[in-house]
Amino acid sequence: MLVVEDQRQLADSVARVLRREGMAVDVAYDGGAALERTDVVEYDVVVLDRDLPGVHGDDVCRALVEREAATRVLMLTASGTVAQRVDGLGLGADDYLPKPFAYAELVARIRAVARRTRPAAPPVLTRGDLRLDPAQRVATRAGARLPLSPKELAVLEYLLTGAGRVISAEELLERVWDEAADPFTTTVKATVNRLRAKLGDPPLIETVARAGYRI
Repeated sequence: MLVVEDQRQLADSVARVLRREGMAVDVAYDGGAALERTDVVEYDVVVLDRDLPGVHGDDVCRALVEREAATRVLMLTASGTVAQRVDGLGLGADDYLPKPFAYAELVARIRAVARRTRPAAPPVLTRGDLRLDPAQRVATRAGARLPLSPKELAVLEYLLTGAGRVISAEELLERVWDEAADPFTTTVKATVNRLRAKLGDPPLIETVARAGYRI
């Protein structure tokens, strides 16, 4: 996802919180940079400050809507009036959150709008005796809680929502990591190997030669 916020301290703080939740996050500090990034990457969600200098947040939102992409927009603003919220939603934003906000609510709203970009998924993902509750960020196998890191949980969630589809390392890198990830490292392979070990036996993650991974 992309966080667009001109207050750098707030933008970086939001990004840290979302990454701890296992989300892949890029950051832009103005509207022009946001448009440049969204020209290259189709993000599931853009968290967009409305009151941006230069290219206003309203104009960024309009541009995203006009592209008719699957990107969802969660708009942020210091104004919490009903009229402002109506205006923001009228621009095509999918949700609207006034500042100041609680990070827990921001995370919940992001997850809610992100679900609209994908086919409906059950609230709890299962495969055999494996269960993953994305909202609670808890995974269990045979009833025992698994000690997974946020990134391992995110990889597991993405594989489970793939419903048996082979997912390449490149797709995992794009969807689960962010722009800071080095595409030439073995980050994905190492994370999948750690996840596979923590899931235990019988093995659930299959490596498909020269193609990727699937559950």
